[in-house]
Amino acid sequence: MSDPRTTPSIFTRGAVDLSALRPTAPAKPAAPSSSAPSSPAPAGAAPAAGAPAAVPGLAPDTVIEVTEANFQSVLERSLQTPILLDFWADWCEPCKQLSPVLEKLAAEYEGSWILGKVDVDTNPRLAQVFRVQGIPQVTALIGGQPVEGFAGVLPESQVRQYIDAVLKAAGVSVEAPADPRLDAADDALMTGDLDAAEAAYRKILAESPADAAAESGLAQVELYRRIDGADAATALAKAEADPDDVAAQRLAADVEVISGQADKAYARLVALIKRTAGDDRDVVRKHLLSLFSVAGPDDPAVAGARRALASALF
Repeated sequence: MSDPRTTPSIFTRGAVDLSALRPTAPAKPAAPSSSAPSSPAPAGAAPAAGAPAAVPGLAPDTVIEVTEANFQSVLERSLQTPILLDFWADWCEPCKQLSPVLEKLAAEYEGSWILGKVDVDTNPRLAQVFRVQGIPQVTALIGGQPVEGFAGVLPESQVRQYIDAVLKAAGVSVEAPADPRLDAADDALMTGDLDAAEAAYRKILAESPADAAAESGLAQVELYRRIDGADAATALAKAEADPDDVAAQRLAADVEVISGQADKAYARLVALIKRTAGDDRDVVRKHLLSLFSVAGPDDPAVAGARRALASALF
């Protein structure tokens, strides 16, 4: 086993041959071996030899110990529930950083996936089959087959993204666990503490640049600041009186978004883009994109407005 990798990396594995770990049918009756798959135990019975054992102190079926002896039953279990294999060792300091994160997330996702702990020192054949060159290493099992994984210690936000990708690949639909950082930022926004909300959203984005909810929240902070002190009726009347006043049209669009008329705001700014050029056009384009961020990428109106924007620009 080589030293643990110091630089985390996401990688795609080639074909992994699991046949070496699958028990073969005997030519004649033979006594059961420890590597044979166990039969389902009656309810309330103790786990059979070779069955995946739950890790003490953690919720049942959230984290299990995976060994060469019980691997076949783990493989079969992955036909129903995705399993993330965490290859680790007691002497591995980076493993002690990653494993608690994985265990915490396994509990949060409440059985949507299972964390399988593999001690590479006591299960060298598993480490060899999965081509473990450095630890910690995480590889997922979906439908009995290994899929893309990562090596090294990743931030919790990136581990979450990997887990979500695994669940999506497995066709598992789950509600994302609540993020207390986002709750605090949203609370600040709702109480009008824009400075605190901005700081909280920016902190989330610094840790998770692809967090759409935080991006939307930050765009809302900027929107509230732009309309602070503005009178909605006056803003709309001014924009109506001068269709080519870029500042007036932008403020009117903000008012429309706040009033629940985002489609009108998008149409207003797309029409303005068609009538402007140079710096004015770029200012309007960026303003429209900021309003898209307020709604978020999944808003149907945003999808249509993006197409209209592309048509106006090109």
